[in-house]
Order: sequence, then structure tokens, then C-alpha cells
Amino acid sequence: MKLLLTSNGLSTESIAEKLFALVEKPSHETTIAFVPTAMNPTEGNKTWFVNDISRIHGQGLKQLDVVDFSALEKEEWLPRFQAADVLFFSGGDTHHLIDHMREAGLDTELPRLLETRVYAGISAGSIVTGPTTAVSSDDIELYYEDKGYKGKPALNFVPFHFRPHYNSPDFPNARKGVMEDIAGSIKETLYAVDDTSALAVVDGAVEIVGEGKVDVFNPNA
Repeated sequence: MKLLLTSNGLSTESIAEKLFALVEKPSHETTIAFVPTAMNPTEGNKTWFVNDISRIHGQGLKQLDVVDFSALEKEEWLPRFQAADVLFFSGGDTHHLIDHMREAGLDTELPRLLETRVYAGISAGSIVTGPTTAVSSDDIELYYEDKGYKGKPALNFVPFHFRPHYNSPDFPNARKGVMEDIAGSIKETLYAVDDTSALAVVDGAVEIVGEGKVDVFNPNA
């Protein structure tokens, strides 16, 4: 399985280059199915979403499809995913995304799809690949209490937790001290990844990509 887990999408040239290295095709021969589902319930300014999809579009792709599987029947979304080289999952609401993956049956289809395709995620789209949607009760309190969320089992494609937007001024709890506290209450490795970095995962082997800051907590878990 090949995954590119990003905090902020194709925010640097090196992250974009790594995507097409995983695909093993140049950008102009690559088809991407972009999945906006996680964005649907989020409120307010969507400049971040426009920027994310614009950076993907700017790669000069063979085709960029937009597939909101939560608005379609399986017989509609599955062929469109099968036609893509990359399934690129937007940021937004992590719990909304994993809930709809399960409701649609996408969680059970993805392992087969990813035998020959690359999974790429932005923020929430990356978080759902881990063991759970929230790394501890502390994390639930800090990040999700205002919405009444509780941690849920996620896809478990990777054996670690992915924390996006590390050190971002827009996410004041995504700081080293908070991550250290969380790491002390979990058994898995936790990667805290900033907006100019990503993780490339190939058959379980993790490579840090980008020019920014990534801190690894519980590295020997």
C-alpha cells in the first residue's frame, strides 16, 4: 500500500514530486479523484479548500475528477475511483469523513482499490488512515470537546497517529508540549507534521518529505 499523508496538501514542490514518484507516472499521465467529503460540514471561509484543490490542479494532470462519494450511490463512485491513479482525500471534519466512509462501504473497498492506486490525504484525510480519529482522551478534550466528539476507530492503514498543522498559528493546541502529553497516554507512535511536510508510506516504511518540521513521539512503539 502506498500513501502520501500531508498536513496541507501539495504545499511544496518536494511533496508534489513525491506524489508522482509514488504513482510512478509523470503528472500529465496521472488521473486524480479528489474527494471533498470531509469539507462538507465545515463552516466559514473555504479559501483553504480552494487553495488545496488549486495546487492539485496546477500539477498539469491528465484528469482531475471530484468525487463526493457521500452524495452518490456505490455504483456511481466506485467506477470513478477505479479510473483514478490517486484517491486524494480533502481536509475538513475527520469524524464526518470516517462515518461516511463506513456508511458508504468505502472503508471495505479501499484496501482493494489501494492495491494498485495511491492514497493521498490532507489533514482529516490523513488522520483517518491511523488507528483512531483521536489519539487520546486529552486529544478529544483539546480538539473535539466543543463539538461533543469522541474518538472513533479509523481505517488503521498505518500503525501510527498523524497530527497535522503542527506549530500552525491557526491550531494553538498543535504544539510540542501538548503532543508530549498526548504521547504519554498512548501506545502508538505519533507524528506531528507541519504544513510544509508530509509522510510517504510504502508497505509500512515511513519517509518524511518536505522542508518543514516533523516531530516523532513514541518512535519505538
